[in-house]
Amino acid sequence: MLIQTGIPSPDEIKETLPSPERLEQGPAAIFECFQNIPCNPCVDACPQGAISIGDDINNRPVLDESKCNGCGICLAHCPGLSIFVVDYSYSPNEALLKLPYEYLPLPLPGQQVSALNRKGQAIATAQVKRVQQNKNKTTVLWIVVPKNLAMDIRGIATPKEGKHYDRTSNYLSL
Repeated sequence: MLIQTGIPSPDEIKETLPSPERLEQGPAAIFECFQNIPCNPCVDACPQGAISIGDDINNRPVLDESKCNGCGICLAHCPGLSIFVVDYSYSPNEALLKLPYEYLPLPLPGQQVSALNRKGQAIATAQVKRVQQNKNKTTVLWIVVPKNLAMDIRGIATPKEGKHYDRTSNYLSL
């Protein structure tokens, strides 16, 4: 399905998920890296040594869920933007997602945004908790979403009007 539509099938997604027990313990990285390509920045970026690819650089990354603390450093280094972090322990009804984001304008902490599924369709309202800018210019958004939709959300859409953060000049503009 991924090859034809660009959207992974439910079975492909299920293969990438940590165990339900691990998901309930706190933040964990999820790798939606579905093709064997020569890539390994996530392996080098992980300070916990939780990611491996074996001897062949074309292998897909494998997460040792016992070592992952959900820091999200790997997702900021992924050139394919295929890593995100989910924290089911955030609250009884909500999950915290850390998503790579490479659009302007950047949303503001506290802002309500539309949470998008893999097809780009709005499926929920999310609240931006943090906008984390990194040296490599991949911004990581921390958003709070309904827990039952956390595994379906892969992006956001911001309102067109209002204040926004301009990363090029580091100030708020109208």
